[in-house]
Amino acid sequence: MKRIENAGRTIEAEFSDEDARNIFLPLLRRFTHMRRAKGRRLLVMLAGPPASGKSTLAALLKALAEDTDGVIAPTVLGMDGFHWPQAYLRAHAVMRNGELIPMTRVKGSPVSYDLQGLRQAVARVAAGEICLWPAYDRRIHDPVPDAIRVDGEIVLLEGNYLLLDEDGWRDLRAFADYTISVDADHALLMERVIARHMAGGLTREEAVQKAEENDRANMRLCREKCLPADLALRIRTDGGYEADITERVK
Repeated sequence: MKRIENAGRTIEAEFSDEDARNIFLPLLRRFTHMRRAKGRRLLVMLAGPPASGKSTLAALLKALAEDTDGVIAPTVLGMDGFHWPQAYLRAHAVMRNGELIPMTRVKGSPVSYDLQGLRQAVARVAAGEICLWPAYDRRIHDPVPDAIRVDGEIVLLEGNYLLLDEDGWRDLRAFADYTISVDADHALLMERVIARHMAGGLTREEAVQKAEENDRANMRLCREKCLPADLALRIRTDGGYEADITERVK
């Protein structure tokens, strides 16, 4: 069991030995080989709907790499650091189903991100620059500027919309050397996101309402308008992973 710092929270998580042996160690060795062959920083993007465990998966991959000889541990980044700050969200509105509503009600949707800032930062990372990256802290529900120094050989960037097939967003994929998608049963994702909202202080009734009003639409968007990934992962009901593995992961 690994203790992982995730957006201001400490959580415990682990892979099964089978998943580590059959999926994730080969993947980490693949990234190390690609980095050495290319002779420059490698950028891997991990995308999936809300509550699909992207940040936990990314942190576990880093921990597994750090415990394994002969592989390069990735620097883990999240796109949530490019959420517009709460002050910005409170001061702006957006049209949703013909109604003008505060942007705070659609936080987590694509419009709540600083896409231009994200794209510029991704370009710097892909170019191999040593740079700073913002983090997102769930305790204060705001981004923290310049929280992470990016100087590693491999960078693993995770986020909901990194493979979104919409104007502006689809351009991000071109910066990636390798892409991964992760998904799970819709009911499982909804229960996870409700639990997340409750951990943030909402009652179950409030959490369900928030999930229905916003997260369900974001999940659907991630699924229905997602560019294909080099590797597709799916979470089973027992928490293990199924993978569409090809020769690219050897």
